[in-house]
Order: sequence, then structure tokens, then C-alpha cells
Amino acid sequence: MSIFIVQLGSPRAPGEELRIGTVRRPPRGVPKSDFARLDYYDVWFPNLSPSAELVKEALAAEDDRAWDAFRRKFRHEMREPDRSRELDLLAALSHRTNFAIGCYCEDERRCHRSLLREMLSERGADIATFPSGPPVSQTRPAHPTGARSRSRRSS
Repeated sequence: MSIFIVQLGSPRAPGEELRIGTVRRPPRGVPKSDFARLDYYDVWFPNLSPSAELVKEALAAEDDRAWDAFRRKFRHEMREPDRSRELDLLAALSHRTNFAIGCYCEDERRCHRSLLREMLSERGADIATFPSGPPVSQTRPAHPTGARSRSRRSS
């Protein structure tokens, strides 16, 4: 049993089961009835997404220093008691059932889901690994909320 960390809108991996959207906003222009069918998510759980202010900060992070500032602030948000318990719950569930959590960002290295991966791993979660990296959707936009995708390289 495992947690799959995915890009929302990408094809589901075999055995992935329930997909949880840890995003601030639902996909723009997609009817709610199509969220699961189009592989966005089955359940929306914005509790584990960055605050609206931090989303803006992450999208504007042009270098490692700005990304590290976002990283610290998001980890601080996730230390709130309710958020921490939610992460504990997902880590425990990962030993009983398969499910996925995800975000729209193309590059996980500059996405809050990389931080969720770290925090869940720190809690002992069973996290699925993909033989050749996570699947990436080639058919749908990475940011259906209208946010621009930024290609960033580490310095």
C-alpha cells in the first residue's frame, strides 16, 4: 500500500486508487462532474495546499533563495495542529490502502507536493516510487487554474 505523489491531470498509475487534490483552487473551466474522469482528483482537500499568499510567493520564486523562503513558510503552515494531524493520518493510511495526492505543477521540484512528499516520508509514510519517474500528462495543461508554469533551474 502506498501514497502516489502525482501531477493532477496526469494519467493514473495502475493501483493508484483514490486521488486527492491538495490544491487551493479546482481546475478552471472543468465541470465538477469531470474532475475524476479527467484524472484531476476524486476528492478536493485544500487543507494541504499552501495559503493563497504562499501560492503567489511560490509562483514568483525565481531562484533558490526565494524557493527556500517559500519552503520554510509552507512547512511552518503544515505544523499547525490540524495540518499536522492530517499529515499523520495520510501517513498511517499509506500502510493500509493506495491513494494519491497531487497538485497541478509540472515540475515537482518546485511544487509544494515535493514538500508534502518530504513531510509524509518524515512521518513514516509508504510512498510509491515510479520506475522511470512519475507519469506526466501530455494532453492537458499543467495549470488549469490559470497559473503560469515556470521552468526553473537550480543554481
